[in-house]
Amino acid sequence: MTPRRPLAASAAALLSALLLAACGAATQTPPPTAPPASAPPAATGSSPPALTPVPGNSTVTATPATASAATQTDTDWGRIWDALPAWFPVPPDAVPTETGEEGAVSASLAAGGSAQTVATFMQTGLTGAGFSFESVEGPAEDGSLTLNAVGPDPACKVQLRVRPLSGTTNLVVLYGAACPFS
Repeated sequence: MTPRRPLAASAAALLSALLLAACGAATQTPPPTAPPASAPPAATGSSPPALTPVPGNSTVTATPATASAATQTDTDWGRIWDALPAWFPVPPDAVPTETGEEGAVSASLAAGGSAQTVATFMQTGLTGAGFSFESVEGPAEDGSLTLNAVGPDPACKVQLRVRPLSGTTNLVVLYGAACPFS
């Protein structure tokens, strides 16, 4: 019986060594050097990626452009900034979005809550920033609202289009080029 004991001890030692080697190899595997073929291509340029908003599950907020990077565009409504200044009120759960319907805008955001809730938030925020509202149109048949505001300088105009859309509320902002951007 003594010949079997060294064999059993050798087998146990070999098994332990194999297990340790397997565990060590699993933790020392180098990361892949190239993304898998099914991974989306890396973003290029300076434009942010298109996001699909998830109602009630978003923690991203709109990122306003800096004054030096902001440009302007002529629209049917008038000349607008192509972004929002940092101080501009934005619902806390809003994420940038594009519905493809708005054309040139200062911002297009998806926010949780009803159109009326988002409109009230925007009215409160802009009123606190010194704006007054010339008109509030709606709700229309689709539940949308259009709010027209004017800043402390009467040349500064803002239009907000608030519309229920697929479980979220779409907020489109036209921030007039005559308004300050700092």
